[in-house]
Amino acid sequence: MSTSIRRIGVVGGGQMGAGIAEVCARAGLDTVVCETDATSARAARERVAVSLERAVQRGKMDRISAEDAQARLLFTGDLDDLADRQLVIEAVVENAEAKIEVFTALDKIVEDHKAILATNTSAIPVMRLGMATGRADRVVGLHFFNPVPVLPLVEIVTSLHTSDRVAAVTEEFVRDTLGKTAIRSQDRAGFVVNALLVPYLLAAVRMAESGFATATDIDEGMVLGCAHPMGPLRLADLIGLDTVAAIAESLYDEFKEPLYAPPPLLQRMVQAGMLGRKTGRGFHAYGRD
Repeated sequence: MSTSIRRIGVVGGGQMGAGIAEVCARAGLDTVVCETDATSARAARERVAVSLERAVQRGKMDRISAEDAQARLLFTGDLDDLADRQLVIEAVVENAEAKIEVFTALDKIVEDHKAILATNTSAIPVMRLGMATGRADRVVGLHFFNPVPVLPLVEIVTSLHTSDRVAAVTEEFVRDTLGKTAIRSQDRAGFVVNALLVPYLLAAVRMAESGFATATDIDEGMVLGCAHPMGPLRLADLIGLDTVAAIAESLYDEFKEPLYAPPPLLQRMVQAGMLGRKTGRGFHAYGRD
């Protein structure tokens, strides 16, 4: 049962990985975060510490709870430190080869063959990652949304190999241990949310690219005219334009529908390093913290 999952591993301590680790630690779980090296591991630790402090300052949690959560977190640059984990969640860059490399390594490192290996991919087929291991029946998609500590949804994605038992245990873990809402999706590019969201974001990019309207006017139109909490181009900046482009490419590769093709402007911005909030400039400009 999911209530027995107490030892969590997270591979990748970036925006998503740090958020997943924070949520797990806040749920009382022993959580190990693995980054590529000690320097990146320290950066991941700081990322979580800043987020927890922000939660305290906003009255979302008390300081003792924040300190307890930090005490449950271990940050490392050595993948071998995940050997005793019961659930490992991969949250590295949205690149199939990079993720396959992680899953191949985890299959050899994680000792308990009853352990669940999960991916936070936005669009890469879960089955492809599972086939990189000798335990494809225990590989599942756990797609969290940014910012992880705030947004309540997790998509559970099962491949043709994922066992019904693993899917049930994972859903129970998400719902009862993490306190989030779980929805199920088939293992198709984009799953439920991104298959609907990304064409909308790409349509906004094409509108800006054509000169039909400015980025500010496009965003204000959707916020003030459609009651969206955030305009599509600001949302794309928040997600990361490189991530949006990667999801679009995965969707287009699978479905071959023109609405999924990443527009040239989006590709050029990624090539230029204009990735949105995380670089300080995307469709809008942002002050760097």
